[in-house]
Amino acid sequence: MIELLSTAALATVQDHGRMGSLRHGVGTSGCMDQLALAAGNLLLGNDENAAGIEIPVFPFQVRFTHDCAFALTGADGQATLDGMTLPPWWVAQAREGQVLSLGLPAARSGSRAYLTLAGGVDVPQVLGSRSTQLRGAFGGHEGRSLRQGDRLNAAAPGTLRTTDFGLVPPALALPLAVDGCAAMRVLPAAEYLRYREDSRAAFWAGEWKITAQSDRYGYRLAGEPLVPIAPMEMRSHGIVPGVIQVPPGGQPIVQMRDAQPSGGYPKFGTVIEADLWRLGQAPIGSRVRFIETTYDAAVAALAELQAWLHEAARLVALHRAAAWRN
Repeated sequence: MIELLSTAALATVQDHGRMGSLRHGVGTSGCMDQLALAAGNLLLGNDENAAGIEIPVFPFQVRFTHDCAFALTGADGQATLDGMTLPPWWVAQAREGQVLSLGLPAARSGSRAYLTLAGGVDVPQVLGSRSTQLRGAFGGHEGRSLRQGDRLNAAAPGTLRTTDFGLVPPALALPLAVDGCAAMRVLPAAEYLRYREDSRAAFWAGEWKITAQSDRYGYRLAGEPLVPIAPMEMRSHGIVPGVIQVPPGGQPIVQMRDAQPSGGYPKFGTVIEADLWRLGQAPIGSRVRFIETTYDAAVAALAELQAWLHEAARLVALHRAAAWRN
């Protein structure tokens, strides 16, 4: 069990999302960086969809009320356990009474850290998921963000034999940037060709700032406005995380994990599934670039992520085998 001593804002319990409910008007929710959560669960030997804590704002501090193995992935929050520095993307053992603290993220390390516990964070499933849906106020811990004094149980607390090792972060193993700017690959969507040619060219050539109005529902971007060839009026239609919609002002919105399941703005493109974690780790106020891609390339990118996870699983298995031999 852990007790929250300090949390700045918006830390939530998340797993990989609430699938199969879009037809009922329920969005997917889930972690903004699926690779980070998956890696944390790998390091602990958890089920791949075990829930963890997503920490988008720092500082963050918890006390372990029982012995518990844990992992930290995602943004490097300069973590310490009772004052002892912990490396990022690391699995460790906490003893009863120890305090885990995360400060400000290291430069260029991302914007969201993930704390996973042995067995996963033990909260009830709602519609097949433990993820928090903030707008609907359900799932996770009481349907809300975490606050000081909250207590959460680990599903399998105790001592792991294999701790104190880690993984190379995917941002280092699978870098993607354009002119030093973080980049994501995008598939043109249904209304792409209904925008002026110069606007389409500017979308790929320019940098886009993630504005302060961005959140888990959508990242609002600022850059050269996207101008349609002619005004468009559309009925609401189904959307999913990654879809880039364009309101009348021409500044695009990328739908994120808490996106509603329908919307009426034109669809300019879609950030491919394999790159959504990159966008989820881009800090508010930072600038990103977009790279035009194809369906085949998007599928290949997803296979590349799976290969990284398979290699991570192989390395974790080697550490466990070595620990048992010793």
